[in-house]
Amino acid sequence: MHMADALISPAVAGTMYACSGLAAAYSIKKVRLETDPKKVPVMGVMGAFVFAAQMINFTIPGTGSSGHLCGGMLLTALLGPYAAFLTMIGVLLIQCLLFADGGLLALGANIWNMAFYGCFLGYFLIWRPIMSGKTGKSKIICASVLGSMITLQMGAFSVTLQTLASGITELPFSIFAGTMQPIHLVIGFVEGLITAAVLVFVYESRPEILMDVTAKEAEGRFTFKHTLVSLCVVALLIGGGLSLFASSHPDGLEWSIERITGSGELDADASAPYETAGRVQETTSLLPDYAFKESDSLLGTSFSGIIGSLAVLGVCVGACYIFKFFRHPQKKEAK
Repeated sequence: MHMADALISPAVAGTMYACSGLAAAYSIKKVRLETDPKKVPVMGVMGAFVFAAQMINFTIPGTGSSGHLCGGMLLTALLGPYAAFLTMIGVLLIQCLLFADGGLLALGANIWNMAFYGCFLGYFLIWRPIMSGKTGKSKIICASVLGSMITLQMGAFSVTLQTLASGITELPFSIFAGTMQPIHLVIGFVEGLITAAVLVFVYESRPEILMDVTAKEAEGRFTFKHTLVSLCVVALLIGGGLSLFASSHPDGLEWSIERITGSGELDADASAPYETAGRVQETTSLLPDYAFKESDSLLGTSFSGIIGSLAVLGVCVGACYIFKFFRHPQKKEAK
């Protein structure tokens, strides 16, 4: 559901950058108050996991469309809304700059659509209320599926609203929304099942990693280190191997546009903001579309999956040290 620059006007793009920037600034402020240093590796590993998982497009039977994990609901259940939102920014930033996935002008909108709803509303309106009281697998599955479906619906509707407000395409709002919402409802259901599977694994391995779950409620099968190493290995296997088997069908957004216009891609305006954003992205995207430049080799996809996962891990962990996240309280007092 990564928006391209052709869908959004500079005014709307600037507004969404401001909204996402304010949410990011507030998240940084809140995360700096947290004192659990174990969240640093969780941010890195789960950021890499979400990046890799987004490379796996799954076919939606009978539609000719595909979908992929968004990741906000998964991250917010493990990190809380603020750290999850910042982790999603790391994922989307690497996708945009290194792989030209989603427009640079539309990055603020993509952060809002794909991260804000899943991380904030997914946590405060769905995850935390459902997980109150005694936790169990049924609650985790319910919160995962319900949260993924609802927040993805909100993200998809935001895309149509931002497109309408931009007024630079001929996509009729009612038809566009009527096409986007049903397909993303199905995609959200599948994402919910994937999210539930990962969270149930974490619950059985180290339940205290999950938000609003205490270690007393269940005994973990593995150590904290072994759990994270397992997730890291899975992320690299997905990015480096399973990504080769991703569906070739257009994702929900591209499919919706194609159903209306006959083409999955729209041409961006030739004005200065679009040309500047395009040139910057062309310079930074070393592996455009997750492949080697001017090459159809499958090695490009595997390489992209591994490099991208490691890049996200590095960005997330690096941000924790740059912004001094999750510092031990004794260290704060010493200064």
